[in-house]
Amino acid sequence: MKRIFFLDGSGPPFGHMLLALGGYLGGFDGNFLWNRIGAEYSSNVPVWSLRLLPALSGALSVPMAYEIVWELGFSHCAATGAALLLLIENALITQSRLMLLESVLIFFNLLAVLSYLKFCNSQKHRPFSPRWWFWLVLTGVACSCAVGIKYVGVFTYLLVLGVAAVHAWHVIGDQTLSNVRVLCHLLARAAALVVLPVLVYLLFFYIHLLLLCRSGPHDQIMSSAFQASLEGGLARVTQGQPLEVAFGSQVTLKNVFGQPVPCWLHSHQSTYPMIYENGRGSSHQQQVTCYPFKDVNNWWIVKDPGRHQLVVNNPPRPVRHGDVVQLVHGMTTRLLNTHDVAAPLSPHAQEVSCYIDYNISMPPQNLWRLDIVNRESDTDVWKTILSEVRFVHVNTSAILKLSGVPLPDWGFRQLEVVGEKLFRGYHESTVWNVEEHRYGRSQEQKERELELHSPTQVDIGRNLSFMARFSELQWRMLTVRSDDSEHKYSSTPLDWVMLDTNIAYWLHPRTSAQIHLLGNVVIWASASLATLVYALLFIWYLLRRRRRVCDLPEDRWLRWVLAGALCAGGWAVNYLPFFLMEKTLFLYHYLPALTFQILLLPVVLEHISDHLCRSQLQRSLFTALVVAWFTSACHVSNMLRPLTYGDRSLSPSELKALRWKDSWDILIRKY
Repeated sequence: MKRIFFLDGSGPPFGHMLLALGGYLGGFDGNFLWNRIGAEYSSNVPVWSLRLLPALSGALSVPMAYEIVWELGFSHCAATGAALLLLIENALITQSRLMLLESVLIFFNLLAVLSYLKFCNSQKHRPFSPRWWFWLVLTGVACSCAVGIKYVGVFTYLLVLGVAAVHAWHVIGDQTLSNVRVLCHLLARAAALVVLPVLVYLLFFYIHLLLLCRSGPHDQIMSSAFQASLEGGLARVTQGQPLEVAFGSQVTLKNVFGQPVPCWLHSHQSTYPMIYENGRGSSHQQQVTCYPFKDVNNWWIVKDPGRHQLVVNNPPRPVRHGDVVQLVHGMTTRLLNTHDVAAPLSPHAQEVSCYIDYNISMPPQNLWRLDIVNRESDTDVWKTILSEVRFVHVNTSAILKLSGVPLPDWGFRQLEVVGEKLFRGYHESTVWNVEEHRYGRSQEQKERELELHSPTQVDIGRNLSFMARFSELQWRMLTVRSDDSEHKYSSTPLDWVMLDTNIAYWLHPRTSAQIHLLGNVVIWASASLATLVYALLFIWYLLRRRRRVCDLPEDRWLRWVLAGALCAGGWAVNYLPFFLMEKTLFLYHYLPALTFQILLLPVVLEHISDHLCRSQLQRSLFTALVVAWFTSACHVSNMLRPLTYGDRSLSPSELKALRWKDSWDILIRKY
């Protein structure tokens, strides 16, 4: 809302933009600190508008559940059952009523599946008709929106792609179609289900970066070039810097890796201790570190080894890829050096220092060859912000590298910089870029120190392309370290299936009113059982078909398989990957998978009624059991209503009654 750049490792920006759209339409000005759960909203926060989209998404998921089961070829009764089960599921209601994104994700997941089913049914009657194209394109857009809400949306996208690939394979084998017709079918599917989602996904980031044009607290994790493209912040500092680095330039060098924190090549008067704590000796040279704050000691002068002067010529002589340079520390005038002495905390690497002449048999080794990593040719000029460079030591071939290890107290807890001699390949910890830059004009040290403190003058713009900004932001989103610490309400995937966990979303500060994310145990247990029954029946039918025994007609078998691929498959792809994720997990992560399980439940019930109940009496008894089961699900949903809506206080006896699962667990352990 304030157009300030932020980085959120929870997922792509589309979901946040949708919530912001609700706030914008409600007149929200962005002035509220979202820093404490349970805090009272101020009068300027349009809560209704911010909650509208998740609530609308949750509500629309109900008729879509009906449509999906109907499009799969099952009865109105089964379709109605799927819609009603989604309607009364407490966890889905709770998640839809708050400013959360799971209901929006579920909406687009279901929209993608529904659109594809309608496309498939249109394929049978009028391929390439406007209706056919509409549902095919909507499938691609919905898949892209699901991925744009949360990265886990890619699981449903891959599921739809897999089913579409199988159907495309059947189209290829259709002898009634000409080669040109088959090619048109394949190109249409590729364009709508692959190319279009990519373009829509890029559009989300384009709008996101267009809106977030101002510098903010998350800037430092981004590259200098990205930061300089934002209003304020680094853009204000770097405004007017010369573009090309020349011999005599004064520069600050930022490590591209930015881990564990963004930092700049730094030196100061202090030296390495003669003897380290482990008994190893050092060179006792001036310390070189990586410092995570702006400081005058971060400035270095790029010197031509063949000249003594530390100023830029007129005209400036630019530094190019492959040139040999010396780096002079601006405030101490000592040269960046490395030699065959083990680094303090990384003994496999060389120590990096600023050379002090102690008149002993240790000559300076201060020549570095410039390697521009992102060069377009071998004659490229070293550019401010844009060029990513490595410094290769001429004498030892060691590469200047940030090890990232904090030094002890004698190093002021700054980060260790080493010469990595055995380094193989490319890693961002060895790559640096010039962030601040000026042309040095003063040869005298006193004047030069004043110059290092003064701002630059000439204005040169350097805007990154959209694709460069998108690539960097996407990579940072995927690799940013989230807080993996245990949470009071964190859980494991096994806890979800058994509903052995919940989340307390809100507690009233004065009464016992409260909101919990808690599922309907009847629906959850029944959905898991339906998934197991489907798997067993599918394997049974498959084995019997292998023996040429067809229990189901071909059209019903294909309908049964498609329902399983989309519903049971939707549950599997949205649930099983969480077993491989090393992150803090919560119950709400299971809701997309649960939705697909709920869709499968009435499908299995109808199949049992139509194909396994042989007589009318059996069907009547089974129908009575289903009615009783649905009544119990409604009763549990109503019983959990106070915890779903949090709209009234609960007496101690009511709270105790809602803890029936705890009593049941105690009883089981006792007997």
